[in-house]
Amino acid sequence: MSLLPNNLSRRAKVFLLLSIATIVIGTLIYLEQISLLYVLATLGIVVLLLVVAFSDLENVGKVNKN
Repeated sequence: MSLLPNNLSRRAKVFLLLSIATIVIGTLIYLEQISLLYVLATLGIVVLLLVVAFSDLENVGKVNKN
């Protein structure tokens, strides 16, 4: 089950997610929840590093001819 509507284009989904993230971060800054922002930033970096670690960068430019 997707959290975003299926009738949106990929670009619209990205802008929607960026808008939600901006609102959440802005609200946390306004409410002075900096410690929570540190935790969210740390988790974001961990997720990014895991995506890079498990990505198959060796076969990115190769064409699969079967």
